[in-house]
Amino acid sequence: MSITHRDLLVKMFTAAVRAAQPEHCIAPFLPKKPTGRTIVIGAGKASAAMAQALEQHWSEPVEGVVVTRYGYAVACKHIEILEAAHPVPDQAGSVAAQRLFDAVAGLTADDLVICLISGGGSSLLPMPGPGVTLQDKQDINRALLKSGATITEMNCVRRHLSAIKGGRLAAACAPAQLVNLLISDVPGDQVTDIASGPTVGDPTSCADALDIVRRYDITLPVAAHTLLESGKGETIKPGDARLARVTTHLIATPQMALEAAAQVAREAGVTPVLLGDRIEGEARDVGKVMGGIALQVRDHHQPVRPPCVLLSGGETTVTVRGTGRGGRNVEFLLSLAITLDGAPDIHALAADTDGVDGQDEIAGALITPDTLSRAWGQGMHPRQHLDNNDGHGFFEKLGDSLITGPTLTNVNDFRAILIL
Repeated sequence: MSITHRDLLVKMFTAAVRAAQPEHCIAPFLPKKPTGRTIVIGAGKASAAMAQALEQHWSEPVEGVVVTRYGYAVACKHIEILEAAHPVPDQAGSVAAQRLFDAVAGLTADDLVICLISGGGSSLLPMPGPGVTLQDKQDINRALLKSGATITEMNCVRRHLSAIKGGRLAAACAPAQLVNLLISDVPGDQVTDIASGPTVGDPTSCADALDIVRRYDITLPVAAHTLLESGKGETIKPGDARLARVTTHLIATPQMALEAAAQVAREAGVTPVLLGDRIEGEARDVGKVMGGIALQVRDHHQPVRPPCVLLSGGETTVTVRGTGRGGRNVEFLLSLAITLDGAPDIHALAADTDGVDGQDEIAGALITPDTLSRAWGQGMHPRQHLDNNDGHGFFEKLGDSLITGPTLTNVNDFRAILIL
């Protein structure tokens, strides 16, 4: 192999991120120019980069506003870029949500709305439903993030406590034509789960949201519980007449990113094995399972002969019980390293394609066959770090954190296990 194992893993991750860059994937999905106005709205970690790419390919007059995560703004000539907090929403997000509604007010059937949505939009558009406060939304969001609920479950609750998600923003665009351009960060690419579906119909119900809250023993503020119990938080359903002129395109997905990484592996003489783009479950449990598969490949050449790389995507979860600094990717990696127990010839990388794993500005990390021995040499106990949800603390001390800065896209987690 002409490059180092670390460099090959990083090169695969870079290719995965590049495949999801708006500049490469937005142009083929742009609609025809309208006879009326063109309004651009959007939300997500990639929305500003999407807006910039749209302006580069759209020659007609355009206006609008999108909201992205702090630090993810890029310059646009005509589309206003706002910033707000992620993963816990803030007042700036509430202001931005109202600005999106204002941008689409009073449109006609001759007008066109292009909506640019990517992962992160749920937190960036916190417009509480009737009686619910921003503080309520913040508290509920923190509880959901710590509960171990899947992204699908979390977004179901968010939609029914919102005044903008669950198709409500789409309804506000009627009777204009609405074209959704989405970058998926959710397992299975369910459009209702991408940013909690502000511009698509939602088949779930308030009763579904209540079931999820009960399942994870989350205590809701009185106003939030009342909103769900009464059914007044119901979302816009598929088939609603206000959604008749809505078209939705997935312009980048986790599968596309994995395929780009697989091509890098082939060019290096390594066989890629795509295990799936919708892997879910507790991050530490997924680490154990992936470790078992990697050892089977190394020891018995099943189901593939080395050199190979096991590629996967999706969104795992972390039930937070400790006080450390971590994210689902470093939790996965630390569990994987413990399972491998220093097995030779196995290297791995796991990172979030948006450049942020958890709440730290760290994309993820890498492990090598000597990860555990180096940790013990520094007086660290890997299992204690795992129990404390302290993946970032662990890998930072080893110098194995992966820091990319804002990638301006988001197709969820990327995992690569290289077996030689």
